[in-house]
Amino acid sequence: MELFFLCLKIFGARILDVSIGTVKTMLMVKGKTIIMVLLAFLEVFIWFLVAREALVTSVDSLFVPISYSLGYATGTLLGTYLSNTFIKGIVGVQAVVEKGNKALFGAIRKHGYAVSVVDLKEDYTGVQRDMLYFQINNRNLKKLLALLHKYDSNAFIVVNETKAVQNGFIK
Repeated sequence: MELFFLCLKIFGARILDVSIGTVKTMLMVKGKTIIMVLLAFLEVFIWFLVAREALVTSVDSLFVPISYSLGYATGTLLGTYLSNTFIKGIVGVQAVVEKGNKALFGAIRKHGYAVSVVDLKEDYTGVQRDMLYFQINNRNLKKLLALLHKYDSNAFIVVNETKAVQNGFIK
């Protein structure tokens, strides 16, 4: 019974500290320094306590490192979910689509996205294309990607994390 509670405590603490660490990393990328520093302290404090517990225990069982590792893996999964769900961010989307796709342009406007359009000419084939450039809230990314694929299933799409935007319209 002692082994079970030890493993449960290690597993739960690792979920907590790794989730905090994952969220901290996402906040660091977005430049949220003060919150990130506080989470870094909390993450390492919890990690130190659980690592010490796991290393100095008198219980000799393979379940201790397994619970430690499973807690790490689960914490990574949970931290990623929390980051994607609760941390607001902006992404840049570039989509190379067929030239003059009026149905796509109409759908983009209908859904309220601001877009810049650049004329492209493929160097090798000489085919004319349009490059669409968006800055959107990351929560709208799936909707925009579905819209682009609906009207041009062969669209070449690149998505990048955006650190800052000045002026313009963000949906």
